[in-house]
Amino acid sequence: MKHEYKPDPAIEDIVLRYSNRGMTILQKHLRKDYCRRTAKKLLSLKRGTVLLTTGFYVQGAAETDGPPGTMCLVCALKKLGFSPVIVTDDICRGLFEPEQIDVVYVNVGDDASVYEELLHMYAPVALISVERCGHNRNNDYTNMNGGSIADQTARIDTMFELAEKERIFTIGIGDGGNEIGMGNLKKQIASDLVMDPCTVTVDELIVATTSNWGAYALVASLELFSHKRLLLPYQKISHYLGRIVSLGCIDGVTRRMEQSVDGFPPSVEEEIIFALSSTVESRKANGAKKAG
Repeated sequence: MKHEYKPDPAIEDIVLRYSNRGMTILQKHLRKDYCRRTAKKLLSLKRGTVLLTTGFYVQGAAETDGPPGTMCLVCALKKLGFSPVIVTDDICRGLFEPEQIDVVYVNVGDDASVYEELLHMYAPVALISVERCGHNRNNDYTNMNGGSIADQTARIDTMFELAEKERIFTIGIGDGGNEIGMGNLKKQIASDLVMDPCTVTVDELIVATTSNWGAYALVASLELFSHKRLLLPYQKISHYLGRIVSLGCIDGVTRRMEQSVDGFPPSVEEEIIFALSSTVESRKANGAKKAG
């Protein structure tokens, strides 16, 4: 595939290409460098366990947005010396184990004590959510159409609320308004996007056209500041996406089992990965020239 390349675009702007859910509106309420700032804070932490969550319920399965981005983040965190563990529910069963990723499964009916025990057991230095539904002001969990998925969604957002009290660093990555972390912009979402947003807040919020792209943006920023090669090649991501679709994952927009994310075909996913990789390499090269 031939890619159009514009020299050194902002990482945050790359992953907001083709935005059609108002994320460019929300971007105006965030600092311009939110991906890079989040990466710096993450890199400043002592090396320990990072708990990640993903898995958004769609027609009995997890959607294709979320797991690939989480998988990429886990690979990056391992290379940086962290110990990543995914906390999710049955809709993601089997998606991560073939990648040698540790997973803890929780149940829809689990109460706060389960999440208190997880925080006590793992003593995480950070929590990261990638496309995971969080409760709104009515304590309901809803999809983009406003339909309730509370009966199919484990209350993993409780863990983030507990982490806030424990002053554990938290990151939320979302693309719509109903995901963990969107509580940071709940007033703007309610007024500008006219929807009932998630009210769960995080220390750092990343918005993107798809949450996978937001996760890739964080990995790209981590690579930029750590000087380690962290971004996975598109072929690896494509292979992973194909595998999870074969296990039942569904595109959240088309509602079909197909190798697309939020209606975007593989060619667009490849374009975003290429643009991020090119920008990181360009900035690395410019940094080396200045150092020399």
